[in-house]
Amino acid sequence: MRLKVPREPSVDADRQQREHYDLISAQYEAHNDDPGSQAFRRQFMYAPMFDAVKLSGARVLDAMCGNGQTTRFLLPAGASVIGLDVSEKQISSYKRRWDGCGAVCASIFDTPFDNESFDCVVILGGLHHTHPRISDAVREIERILKPGGHFCFAEPHTGSLPDLIRRTWYRHDRYFAENEASIDVEVLKGVFSHSFRFTRERYSGNVGYLLVLQSLILRLPLWLKRVYAPAALLIERCITPILGRRSACFVVCQWQKTSTRSS
Repeated sequence: MRLKVPREPSVDADRQQREHYDLISAQYEAHNDDPGSQAFRRQFMYAPMFDAVKLSGARVLDAMCGNGQTTRFLLPAGASVIGLDVSEKQISSYKRRWDGCGAVCASIFDTPFDNESFDCVVILGGLHHTHPRISDAVREIERILKPGGHFCFAEPHTGSLPDLIRRTWYRHDRYFAENEASIDVEVLKGVFSHSFRFTRERYSGNVGYLLVLQSLILRLPLWLKRVYAPAALLIERCITPILGRRSACFVVCQWQKTSTRSS
């Protein structure tokens, strides 16, 4: 069943994000696809995000895919992957890297896919770019997911000490588009409680997240990142078990669709 939830105020979130990522495309790829960033995502995002999700033989949408960093993980797991992104530059890069996968340049708010056509939809750090239309994006994801399918995502979240700093950071840093903001997981869960079961929620992100995954934002040179990344990942592993909603930089969520869309 597709929820009848009031639409949030309309802004051109697609345009803002398309222009933003077209502008920083080359730098973004360099800082987010290096070995340190790949190792961080495998350990602290993909492992909890896809825990108990059957990827072998699954049809997966890598939504807001960029150049396909998540696709790199999904393909060896046996998934059949399609990449979706609003940026033509990012989709062109995706096609060059993953020529065996489908690639679609379109908005997450209005995808060209049939109802209930994916076993899994994954978004890594893209949902917080959809303000103020996050519920519209999740509603579209709910539409294209099969009953029993999984929506897996990792995003910066509200209600934490790091978020207090992040808000100022977002306002003054040119690397962020104007509509970017952390997501309120509890609000989203309330809106979509009738169509999803919330199977996993893990709070994470400390030294490794900042120094490794956010190296572009902190203007850290890639040569230096290669030197300190192993130590930063080790510290991340040590601190992660004691983090909670108030102290973590991001949340990893796994939701399972429970409803069937009415005709």
